[in-house]
Amino acid sequence: MTSSSGATAVSFQNVSRHYGAVKAVDDVNFDIRDGEFFAMLGPSGSGKTTCLRLIAGFEQPTAGHVVVHGVNMNGVPPYDRDVNTVFQDYALFPHMTVLDNVAYGLMIRKVPVAQRRQQAEEMLEMVALGGFGGRKPSQLSGGQRQRVALARALVNHPKVLLLDEPLGALDLKLREQMQVELKAIQRRVGITFVYVTHDQGEALSMSDRVAVFNQGKIEQLASPIELYEKPATTFVAGFVGISNLLEGAAARAATGAEQACSIRPEKIHLERSDAAIPADAMTARGRVSSILYLGANTRYEVALEGGGELTVTLQNREAHAEPAEGETVQLWWEARHLMRFAQ
Repeated sequence: MTSSSGATAVSFQNVSRHYGAVKAVDDVNFDIRDGEFFAMLGPSGSGKTTCLRLIAGFEQPTAGHVVVHGVNMNGVPPYDRDVNTVFQDYALFPHMTVLDNVAYGLMIRKVPVAQRRQQAEEMLEMVALGGFGGRKPSQLSGGQRQRVALARALVNHPKVLLLDEPLGALDLKLREQMQVELKAIQRRVGITFVYVTHDQGEALSMSDRVAVFNQGKIEQLASPIELYEKPATTFVAGFVGISNLLEGAAARAATGAEQACSIRPEKIHLERSDAAIPADAMTARGRVSSILYLGANTRYEVALEGGGELTVTLQNREAHAEPAEGETVQLWWEARHLMRFAQ
């Protein structure tokens, strides 16, 4: 749910956070819209978590300004900021019931007992945990504990919710289920979610926009579709999804030029050596070096005759004879699917 007002929830204005010679965040500028699901994506040490901590107030910028809803947060302690954080390890109080965990923030604010119980129960209903209030965290599954942590963070109605790799401890199936639930909850409550992850699948599936971090800077900030279909740099192309990155001789073999380029595996057609190819297609020939069956898809590694290698992913729509390992094949793709990068 993106706010129609176009208001800015969080603004980074020439923000840096240095630790001696280490530039964890280096002169970063970006705005997060009010009501947006915004992801910060990148490998470990890229600066994404430091940015989250700067919003929360756990860190202070070395230079620049972090602004939340028009207020400069420099020097403002975490407890005076209208933001809440959900952590990967849940950080629930083990001796308290689920209901008391959710109501804890309301108790600190001295909300009357009856009112805070009602609000906590309503929040548990919203995260599909109605009736679980009397249990202890140890009696819940990992996904249920994560929903309790989410309810506790939301019960105070913060203007910005920060989520620091909140699904990292869950198994794959539960993580995918929670992605759907998180997005649905964000749409219902309508507040700004700022989500930190190193998992590009999470970022693409939930976010309105994604900032891709690398070495303390933002490589690209765009919608998930634009990041995947039109990456701005070779780093983004390689980090977001699976991509064939070609340079030098390998690029020349596939495209006729040495300019760095990329093509997604699913955009490439694989045909036997004598098959007819569209006249306007870009083509390459090679030998199948390996085949990996993945259930829904099969992944082929093809060593090109001119040097380099391309990965090709074919969907297994029906059972039929496919090229064997060692067989010579033709590859082709539409020119519009080739992504070229500046040298």
